Amino acid sequence: MTDLDIRQQPAWRDLGRLAAQMSRARVDSMFAHDPARAERFTLSAAGITLDYSKQRVDQAVMRALGRLAETQGFHAARTALFSGAPVNNSEGRAAWHMALRRPDDAPLHDEVHAVRAAMAEFVDDVRRGRWLGYTGAPISDVVNIGIGGSDLGPRLICDALAQLRQRIHCHFVANVDPADLDDTLIRMDPERTLFIVTSKSFGTAETLANAQVARQWLLDNGASEDDIARHFVAVSTNEEAVRAFGIERMFGFWDWVGGRFSLWSAVGISIALGLGMETFDALLAGAHAMDNHFETAPLETNLPATLALVGVWNNNFLGLPSHVVVPYAQRLAAMPAFLQQLEMESNGKSVTRDGEAVRVETVPTVWGSVGTNAQHAFFQMLHQGVLAADVDFVLPLSDAEAAADDRERQRVANCLAQAEALMRGRDTDALVDELTREGLSGWALEQRLAARRFDGNRPNSMILMDRLDAWHLGALVAAYEHKVFVQGVIWNINSFDQWGVELGKTMAGQLLGELEGSREPADHDASTDALMDRVRRAWGRAGG
Repeated sequence: MTDLDIRQQPAWRDLGRLAAQMSRARVDSMFAHDPARAERFTLSAAGITLDYSKQRVDQAVMRALGRLAETQGFHAARTALFSGAPVNNSEGRAAWHMALRRPDDAPLHDEVHAVRAAMAEFVDDVRRGRWLGYTGAPISDVVNIGIGGSDLGPRLICDALAQLRQRIHCHFVANVDPADLDDTLIRMDPERTLFIVTSKSFGTAETLANAQVARQWLLDNGASEDDIARHFVAVSTNEEAVRAFGIERMFGFWDWVGGRFSLWSAVGISIALGLGMETFDALLAGAHAMDNHFETAPLETNLPATLALVGVWNNNFLGLPSHVVVPYAQRLAAMPAFLQQLEMESNGKSVTRDGEAVRVETVPTVWGSVGTNAQHAFFQMLHQGVLAADVDFVLPLSDAEAAADDRERQRVANCLAQAEALMRGRDTDALVDELTREGLSGWALEQRLAARRFDGNRPNSMILMDRLDAWHLGALVAAYEHKVFVQGVIWNINSFDQWGVELGKTMAGQLLGELEGSREPADHDASTDALMDRVRRAWGRAGG
């Protein structure tokens, strides 16, 4: 890592010059001049294929991006990450989630082995009906109570692989809005429901509030205090608080496992309960395969690093303010929300690792939705909006049997068509011919032409998964994790802390105390005081 202002790096200056040249270039023309472009700008690793040939890049751009990564210390940072060094420098911690997905025959911490074995034993007991509720009934539903990384990762995996679910149904509650838990409990049988309280500190306000309501729900439905241990387990590091709640079975993890990187740990026990331990193991194996690729592949053929470099190019040099993720698979509908946390909580920083102000843009806004629904929502903006956006299309491939379904063929065709349309735009001459054949001319023709024309040249990447299964899903998630790390290295920021969320939590505790009358009023702005008065008046009204 260098102390030099990144904007003074020769590679950064080279990229600025290349961006000025590339602003006049069209990607469709690049294809016309380079028959091998698609092959040249496609990488594959661990069953994931990245085609970034529709991005506004050429070989000179990619070489300069590689030099930038090298001068920012990519190689040393990657070595530190995999060695367990404290790369989370503001908290003095490693970010060693890769160690959690090493196979059983690889060197592991003894405690990792122990937790994985305890998970496997517990999952087997529940899935085979040996773990019984307070009336002797086997468990049929598991409710994971967590928030952030304790929710989004396991939720994504369970949704994506729902076709593998057998007997055990998994549900996820994150929001402290009472409707989230209340609407879930309505569908549950208290005799057959197991709650997983997932909180490293066992002090997360939203999670504990929901856990207490779930606990009381059990007691109100015939369970005794002694029965709580049959219906609650915890994933935490705070054994004392867990025991005080009445939970006896706790699965631990470590301070080198960050929340948004934690689904590979015991935080993923809901995955194992709902889909089977063998599925969880396959998820780890796919991620480990991507880890091996990322750790050993040179920059120019490194798939996660290339994702990162293209993102830096679009954000810092082409001036694209947002990154859109569109998975063309209904079961991946939770993926944009997962990546929002992974990318924006990790790299949404304005301070460098050295405590200095960041001098360049860091993470863009990450958003998206599932295709083909998104085509009827925000794709109009992607095609003709004033500000372009960088798009990742994620397309799981299917076999011949699945492709016999017309809907499956439409899914794939729509994804490929949208990617090509964003790049090509609409041919103006062909559009004029079409409108002329419709009988339009003069001003009417010009009006219609202006409304229907769009230039294309909108950058996008296609990420193919050989299939949507646990192994390939693990590889995909790991690729995005490593992308985030590489971008953090380039921007010289710590991707593994999240101090920005702490102030709001602290202030919420103060405001809650004031609203409840248990704390003296603090000095607020006039807007907050007025809003609190409105809330008090609303709470004072009778229902109806």
